[in-house]
Amino acid sequence: MASVIFIFVFIFAGMKFTYKRIWKWLKIITVIYILGGVALYFLQDYLLFHPVTLKKDHNYDFPEKHKDINILINERSNLNIVQFFSTDTVTRGVVLYFHGNKKNISWYAKYPPYFTRHGYEVWMIDYPGFGKSTGKFTERNLYNWADYLYNFAGKRFSSDSIIIYGKSMGTGIAAHLASIKPCKRLILETPYYDFPSLIRQYFPFYPVDWLLHYKMPTNLYIQTVEAPITIFHGTGDRVIRYRNAKRLKKFLKPGDEFVTIKDGGHNDLYKFNETKGKLDSLLSN
Repeated sequence: MASVIFIFVFIFAGMKFTYKRIWKWLKIITVIYILGGVALYFLQDYLLFHPVTLKKDHNYDFPEKHKDINILINERSNLNIVQFFSTDTVTRGVVLYFHGNKKNISWYAKYPPYFTRHGYEVWMIDYPGFGKSTGKFTERNLYNWADYLYNFAGKRFSSDSIIIYGKSMGTGIAAHLASIKPCKRLILETPYYDFPSLIRQYFPFYPVDWLLHYKMPTNLYIQTVEAPITIFHGTGDRVIRYRNAKRLKKFLKPGDEFVTIKDGGHNDLYKFNETKGKLDSLLSN
């Protein structure tokens, strides 16, 4: 707040403004700042997350073989899972895929073939309020639903055949799950250091640590992940800046990888041969 006022005082100092006019503008700026903070606090879900809901009887028309499952968590919460099946002759394991903050599973359905051709099933969930999933959207519920998905997968797959994958917003969820559950590998695509540091780049003048309802400290979670970790991030990412994700490197253990994709953006990493080649290598082992 002080920095904002200082900037405008500096600007006005070179102008022929009366004291009363300067004071008037400072009051206007202060009111705007406060209103912006109030909006960020109460409307942050609408600013940060962009779900598209679907009717519960909606039928997905994905070309890949899949199964649509709805699980009643409680009277108000329905967990929707789409299972994409392996296209190989054998099933080697499962990828628990946690997607980003946009739309629903349909938006991310183009990615499973990169895994299913290697013999992995891909299980995607929609978060509360996304797609056909219902319930209250909270950070704790995101973690609980991820844990539920893991336990559901554990009925068919051993932990050494479970890969946990997170994209964008889903990286914090994936990292948390891998920090409390054993798995074959944790893969993070375009992750953030933590949610406050991510949001701060858009609202630099606000105390986002106090205002945000979401923390998702990926930096803390990956420090206790025992499984190998692979991170993909592009230098041209304008949604989650490369420098933000790069801060995670210091927490990686020997054998973990931080794969830098030169000029890669937030949603185009799979267009780069380096991404596909590294993923193929990981999934073939």
